[in-house]
Amino acid sequence: MEAVKVRVQTQPGFAKGLSDGFPKFVKAQGYAGLYKGIVPLWGRQIPYTMMKFASFETIVENIYKYAIPAPKSECSKSLQLGVSFAGGYVAGVFCAIVSHPADNLVSFLNNAQGATVGDAVKKLGLWGLFTRGLPLRIVMIGTLTGAQWGIYDAFKVMVGLPTSGGVAPPAAGEQLKGNNSCFILL
Repeated sequence: MEAVKVRVQTQPGFAKGLSDGFPKFVKAQGYAGLYKGIVPLWGRQIPYTMMKFASFETIVENIYKYAIPAPKSECSKSLQLGVSFAGGYVAGVFCAIVSHPADNLVSFLNNAQGATVGDAVKKLGLWGLFTRGLPLRIVMIGTLTGAQWGIYDAFKVMVGLPTSGGVAPPAAGEQLKGNNSCFILL
């Protein structure tokens, strides 16, 4: 579907949407054309998702540790949700940076018939692959990821759960106490 979406977005007059774009695309490139960008697509989504989850909690903990003058427990829910958005935004910046070269590849491969990764590198150059469109992607992905974490924590607040982050992980060897279980961190 990504291939059809990119074609609709980048080639005016190709189609109005998925319903008329899909048959046109398959007729022109066959079903195999739908999958030619799958490896770069995974190369974009996997690092993006890993970075989103790997960095968010640490960023939020550091915001509480270095930027907020009071412990999380003394902060209003509004401030905590603001910290979640800010932490998500910064995590989104990291997501955008690590996934951007693959995003450029996906767009290039889905927009140029018969193109290869080598063609993309020749046309965009290695520097272009890493930088072309990056500031816009940072704003877009930062905002999107900030909103995702903000909505996630707002939902948690609605159902009576605490917002994310702000509690330092236990030191090595300390026990985490759960509902009827204990885990030992080594």
